[in-house]
Amino acid sequence: MEAAARRRQQPGAAGGPGAQPGASFLQARHSSVKADEAASTAPFHLDLWFYFTLQNWILDFGRPIAMLIERSPRTLPRSMIYVSIITFIMGASIHLVGDSVNHRLIFSGYQNHLSVRENPIIKNLKPETLIDSFELLYYYDEYLGHSLWYIPFFLILFMYFSGCFTPTKTESVMPGAALLLVVPSGLYYWYLVTEGQIFILFIFTFFAMLALVLHQKRKCLFLDSNGLFLFYSFAITLLLVALWVAWLWNDPVLRKKYPGVIYVPEPWAFYTLHVSSRH
Repeated sequence: MEAAARRRQQPGAAGGPGAQPGASFLQARHSSVKADEAASTAPFHLDLWFYFTLQNWILDFGRPIAMLIERSPRTLPRSMIYVSIITFIMGASIHLVGDSVNHRLIFSGYQNHLSVRENPIIKNLKPETLIDSFELLYYYDEYLGHSLWYIPFFLILFMYFSGCFTPTKTESVMPGAALLLVVPSGLYYWYLVTEGQIFILFIFTFFAMLALVLHQKRKCLFLDSNGLFLFYSFAITLLLVALWVAWLWNDPVLRKKYPGVIYVPEPWAFYTLHVSSRH
């Protein structure tokens, strides 16, 4: 009996005075998660969405993604976080390499509104296998890099959104600060969708969000202020994309570069075609 009592009082036991720092931290974090889940609906995270929008515009896409993970109302699985961050970094690295080469080419006369093979500084390269190399670089940047970059980002956004519901309908309203930020936020996602050529990924995420809202409404759960902010940001983005496509619908040059069923021209292609060419 005495030995058993001594074992129960040994340093390092959970909650004891000699507990290991790591164990105490994990217990505190676990307790805080439970407390957060049991607490009432979180208020509108003005600082999160302000810095999220500001840093995305000024620094580059996805810089404040760690803030989003930290503030997520739902505890995200560690494995999903690790895989998402690793994939995100791989995609960002590929994209940055491709962009650095692309900007150098633009200084040399590369035109974004033309395909790789049709560009004046590319089509006359010798040997012709060099053109294949530039097309491979374009594929890595615009397709592989963007996919690895954007998919984890939108997945984390959706996981965050899935926890933004409240049983109290009176809490399903956006404060004034959110109304001021929602248009810049929607404009930023418009730039991601058009320049990143990720309309399919965006529309799939938006429809998934809409389906989740309708499903939760059957359970008498409503979007809180953070969920409304994200949902309305995506709705504004969809409207802006529709207006952008309608405006450039009959442009013959851009139509030639984007011949697929989904026609969403890139802003930089529009710029090199209709703005910089006039100077």
